[in-house]
Amino acid sequence: MSKKKPRPTPVPAGSIPGLVDAHTHLASAGAKTKPDVDAMVDRALAAGVERICTVGDGLEEAESALKAAHDNDRVVAACAIHPTRAAELDQAARTRLTEMVADPRCVAVGETGIDTYWLAHDADGTASLQVQEEAFRWHIELAAASGKALMIHNREGDAEVLRILADSPRPPHVILHCFSSPLEVAREALERGYVLSFAGNVTFKRNEYLREAAALAPAGQYLIETDAPYMTPEPFRGARNEPALIGHTAKVVADARGVDVTVVASEVRETFSQVYGV
Repeated sequence: MSKKKPRPTPVPAGSIPGLVDAHTHLASAGAKTKPDVDAMVDRALAAGVERICTVGDGLEEAESALKAAHDNDRVVAACAIHPTRAAELDQAARTRLTEMVADPRCVAVGETGIDTYWLAHDADGTASLQVQEEAFRWHIELAAASGKALMIHNREGDAEVLRILADSPRPPHVILHCFSSPLEVAREALERGYVLSFAGNVTFKRNEYLREAAALAPAGQYLIETDAPYMTPEPFRGARNEPALIGHTAKVVADARGVDVTVVASEVRETFSQVYGV
């Protein structure tokens, strides 16, 4: 019987100046206190990562994200309730999220959207599609009213997401985080002016279609992210992700676009600044 191959220890892809991480979860990745946040940000900075957007998927994590953004100048926050937890969006949650989004250190409303994958696999623990849509529409209206970017989680909900966005108020920027949809959805999203954000799954060998989407997106309409602690890039799949590892994703996107990784770092940094207003 052969032994299971050990997972490699994740290491940054060298120092690539000017990188940014457009979507991560510092608290879930293990940075819950200011010293933890500072240490994780310092590791990222050593790998060239200058800015990080940390995201909340519920009130507790959103509070942590906003605190991290106040505690560290290199961090900004996005606040919302995840679609699978949309039933938690009661009046008290709406009031608090409205306050959080008004904070200057919050640069986006997210992550919100549609998730039918978990609805199919955990129906008892996941908000219904109707509740998800109601919550999604509320978050869209909040982003439009506040002038902040809208950060979308879409897992097996392409038709619903595109339909809802088409007849809703338009926020200044729409980001499809951890873009994982087919190429035709990428084309439709780009035609509408949305931004595609590519995570570590763009490095997975089977996901050639995501590399095609990364090549298709013009400068100004793509970002890169870790979605840490999830979506760890090759060759470290299965290990815990963090912002310091985003250089691996940047290199794969650069190869797909046929440019040097410094070009991707520069283009993504500019888009990060535009969509988040930093």
